[in-house]
Amino acid sequence: MSFDTLGLSAELLRAIGEQGYTEPTPIQRKAIPAILEGKDVMAGAQTGTGKTAGFTLPLLQRLNTKPIKNGRRPVRALVLTPTRELAAQVGASVETYGRHLPLKSAVIFGGVKINPQIEKLRRGVDILVATPGRLLDHVGQRTVDLSQIEILVLDEADRMLDMGFIHDIRKVLALLPENGVRQNLLFSATFSSEIKQLANRLLNRPELIEVARRNVAAEQIEQIVYPVDKLRKRELLSHLIGSRNWRQVLVFTRTKHGANRLAQQLGKDGLSAAAIHGNKSQGARTRALADFKNGEVRILVATDIAARGLDIDQLPHVVNYELPNVAEDYVHRIGRTGRAGNEGEAISLVCVDEQKLLRDIERLLKHEIPKQVLEGYEPDPRIQAEPIRNGRNGKGRSQPRKHTEGRNRSRSPVKKQPTNARRKPGSSGRLSGYGG
Repeated sequence: MSFDTLGLSAELLRAIGEQGYTEPTPIQRKAIPAILEGKDVMAGAQTGTGKTAGFTLPLLQRLNTKPIKNGRRPVRALVLTPTRELAAQVGASVETYGRHLPLKSAVIFGGVKINPQIEKLRRGVDILVATPGRLLDHVGQRTVDLSQIEILVLDEADRMLDMGFIHDIRKVLALLPENGVRQNLLFSATFSSEIKQLANRLLNRPELIEVARRNVAAEQIEQIVYPVDKLRKRELLSHLIGSRNWRQVLVFTRTKHGANRLAQQLGKDGLSAAAIHGNKSQGARTRALADFKNGEVRILVATDIAARGLDIDQLPHVVNYELPNVAEDYVHRIGRTGRAGNEGEAISLVCVDEQKLLRDIERLLKHEIPKQVLEGYEPDPRIQAEPIRNGRNGKGRSQPRKHTEGRNRSRSPVKKQPTNARRKPGSSGRLSGYGG
């Protein structure tokens, strides 16, 4: 099947051809015709399968078929995303595929000055891509009008709920035209009970589209677990990258401070690295990602805020330096590799403290991940497990993760590691206790 069988306009087909694409992905084959027909859609597909183009292409076509009234450009389509990186990625797709159409778009998110965004909104845009926090900032300043929205897209809806955006989403929904007037599209990698509740409220007799079993990793991703002591994780990571000559590696940690510290220590090992997380300014995040993509930085160390929004062409290696507290996040992390049918490798460095987290992941995947102990890095059997407390409440359940995307909130300074911290002999400079 080719794109010209889906009912897309000549202008869109031209833009698709200029990108070198010839055949639609499974999610695009199913979603594009349904959206062109004006149906509400609830779509689930694993990350890296072309979801963004799946809603961007028909959205552009539907807006282009309706003339602008009285020369005015009210916002007619709204795409909500959980992170700045994902908003930028969607905005780039809108620009790419809409280059031959007379439609205007804007991307708004926090971490950057709001005045340039206000100026662009005043000039009029047809399509607005936004994070919830910054969108509500604009609503509060009366610089955006959502009363004429014809199409609403919730992209990575499960991630928005996981990051604590449900209240912001409800506020945004209250500002939109009544349901039944607008078309609603909900895209999610997973369909939790919370997502289903949101869909029941938002969608009107939706078409349900699923192209892959839920919560599974792409088959072309080779997964492997390396058991290792917590205090030797950094040493093993440097060994793997150096001895195997990996040139582009995305590494995930649990905490922002851990990401900063690991990037610094990898730099001391002679490996160029940068950290990306929510406390970084948008300028710093953009530079780090650009340097990683063009090869100036070899290793990008990220927290889970980056698990959905990063789109790196043919990324070969993803490393879980620390396993996530929520098993579903493992799928999203490793989904940064093996995209668009390419092969990828996902490695997890697992210490004794993380065995329960590993079992949760394997239960979700419905299979065991192959384990391999590297010679010289065998775990010490005398070390006992300690409970993982990050992101857990007293009852052992995951806390909803609050996110402050787009908010002007004060942040606590990062505590510096004391210079007289005790070093473990033979640890190549690792600080005692590192890895939590």
